[in-house]
Amino acid sequence: LTGAQDGSVRMFEWTRPQQLVCFQQAGNARVTRMYFNAQGNKCGVADGEGFLSIWQVNQTTSNPKPYLSWQCHSKTTSDFAFITSSSLVATSGQSNDNRNVCLWDTLVSSGNSLIHAFTCHDHGATVLQYAPKHQLLISGGRKGYICIFDIRQRQTLFTFQAHESAVKALALDPSEDYFVTGSAE
Repeated sequence: LTGAQDGSVRMFEWTRPQQLVCFQQAGNARVTRMYFNAQGNKCGVADGEGFLSIWQVNQTTSNPKPYLSWQCHSKTTSDFAFITSSSLVATSGQSNDNRNVCLWDTLVSSGNSLIHAFTCHDHGATVLQYAPKHQLLISGGRKGYICIFDIRQRQTLFTFQAHESAVKALALDPSEDYFVTGSAE
């Protein structure tokens, strides 16, 4: 799966030089992040205008429409994570009201899909990591802060400053004992 600055999203197969599907043509907001869900049957794309769009991967048409597309953040959606069987999605980004990390239910109408919004990260959340064993979300912000959220209790557990500049990367070890952060500095 490829996403570009021009907003185009294309899917390729290893053994074929030409694209299988063009999910989104050029001329849209820049792609900020994209992932396949754990089952590999859906892909999601976040963009610079705050939207998250999700497609079924097994499309037969050349220009399929997303089955879900909604604005998660008022300024930008920088990262997201599929939770459980991908009916629950977490997003990070920047919103005018500082609700910069959100949980969404993809099975209900877009007007009712916001489950919980965490007010955190002045100037926006840049990255997000899901820890499934512990049911935690870890987010990094533009000012170097890390926030850890319990998604079962829907509360913030810890907030601390890890860096002097924006957190650009988060990684979690497979046993979920440790996580590492990388920053713009």
